Amino acid sequence: MTIELEYSSSLNGASYLMFELKQVVKLKQMGETSPEIRRRVVEENLFQFENKGRINRTLPSIMKRAEVIDESLADLLLDGSIEMGKVINLYAIMKTDLLFFEFMNEVIGEKLHNNDLLIEKKDINVFFTAKAEQSEKVASWSATNTEKLKRAFIQVLFESGLLKERRGKELSRLIVDEQLKDHLIRIGDAKYVQAMGE
Repeated sequence: MTIELEYSSSLNGASYLMFELKQVVKLKQMGETSPEIRRRVVEENLFQFENKGRINRTLPSIMKRAEVIDESLADLLLDGSIEMGKVINLYAIMKTDLLFFEFMNEVIGEKLHNNDLLIEKKDINVFFTAKAEQSEKVASWSATNTEKLKRAFIQVLFESGLLKERRGKELSRLIVDEQLKDHLIRIGDAKYVQAMGE
């Protein structure tokens, strides 16, 4: 399923959220519709958030991510290893967030392919500056919003296992399971595998 993506800063309110994604995918596999899933998440507080407002901020992103996860990926996400789950979640984030995908592709993937395992603050700043020059939308974001987004990107790198330490600069290679890699390539999503440094 292809979604036409525009640049967005939604990762600010919904960075990694793997536990939450699993809850939604589980309900989807049980045959529940999107409206039913939304209602249950809110009414039963399935994400276990103390702040109800946070559910409303994160749910649209999670629903979008769940949409791009097919049957095979759903099985692997729910029954596979934690590492495999992390890779699938990262894939879903890239597939539903154009700016983050381009960051992975142009910065992280590039570094991993060149065996450059350091991500510096300047790498992130250069990326955002270039995007602001190419896109009026990115250019229109406030400095505060952009700074938050940079932190959200780092958070995703850290939680997916690409960044060794939250405040560190050292990148780690992901272990992408062959079965998962083959599946993504087979469904035409090789560019996401490449962006992960494979």
